[in-house]
Amino acid sequence: MIDIDRIRSDTPAARRLAYLHNAGAALMPTPVVAAMKQHIDLESEIGGYAAADRESGRLDAVYGSVARLLNAAPNEIALMENATVAWQMAFYALPFRAGDRILTAEAEYAANYVAFLQVAKRTGAIIDVVPSDASGELDLAALERMIDDRVRLIAITWVPTNGGLVNPAAAVGKIARAHGIPYLLDACQAVGQMEVDVEAIGCDMLSATGRKFLRGPRGTGFLYVRRELLQQLEPPMIDHFAAPWISRDRYLLRDDARRFETWENNYAARLGLGAAVDYALAIGLGPIEQRCRLLADRLRGGLAAISGVTIRDLGRTPGAIVSFTMAGLEADAVVTSAAAAGITIGASHPSSTRIDAEERALPVVVRASPHYYNTEAEIDRLIAHVAGLVPR
Repeated sequence: MIDIDRIRSDTPAARRLAYLHNAGAALMPTPVVAAMKQHIDLESEIGGYAAADRESGRLDAVYGSVARLLNAAPNEIALMENATVAWQMAFYALPFRAGDRILTAEAEYAANYVAFLQVAKRTGAIIDVVPSDASGELDLAALERMIDDRVRLIAITWVPTNGGLVNPAAAVGKIARAHGIPYLLDACQAVGQMEVDVEAIGCDMLSATGRKFLRGPRGTGFLYVRRELLQQLEPPMIDHFAAPWISRDRYLLRDDARRFETWENNYAARLGLGAAVDYALAIGLGPIEQRCRLLADRLRGGLAAISGVTIRDLGRTPGAIVSFTMAGLEADAVVTSAAAAGITIGASHPSSTRIDAEERALPVVVRASPHYYNTEAEIDRLIAHVAGLVPR
């Protein structure tokens, strides 16, 4: 059972806002903020180098925290400045040649897809989009049919940015593993709102951010790379932390995932990330996932009952992102109106998931993303506000 009163007391902004924008950047709990402030204060007192040395144990412990979150080993974790860099370091470490195929999903995120396009332009690799099934999820049978000996990577977004869809990540992992194909999973919108077990999923690489459902600070992210694949990958860029300079004409890559990191980083933010992971683990990702789905289902059902509102979510068991449109009202107008009423939500542009948006002729959609610290009353407040926007 989640102690909502205690958690909301750790979330001061919840006293004045109905904050339902966790797919963008969630509200940090006070232990996260405290961890960052304490380290900044320490840096101001003794300097950045000395502060890092003094806190080296806590800083190293962040790798263990992230590893526990993912059911991975600490040496399979790299801490990054954001999820995009984490994803890019994995993707660009893979070698591609003319004719190699990259398989992805219709709801792939823009930042990832433009990287596919760049590599295709540079190397002659081919991007093939796996169609969706009748529910909107990636079609597993189609994925199986599309695999041949030219497929070099399966890369999908688990929970797309533009709606509640949850792609069948573990089923994709079984197919990838059966064919010996590397599997890169973008878990930005999944980590923090649901249980994530890289062994059960079967992914070889996973990227995520701290700022969304994990409730960590902006400017943080992490990369998981399965140790068996790690030894085969050379990062696209290195420095002397990733690859110590051992003689005048030779460097040696680290033997852990930190080969994807660089020497300089934001230690205060890292400690904040570690505090956010520990906070989520203390509550339990199982109870968090259960409550997120309960609140999202309540919101989805309430909005669907309003005349002129169209729910835009896909999938058999949608998660904690609720996307919708209102007849006669632009998404930005709905977001602005809600903000004036003390309700924070967001919007998702078609360019963020262009293939899916074009297939479904989506406009800009309103995006509301509740989290475990929200209350049923806040969900009902948004429903009532949207109902009040319907012309009489």
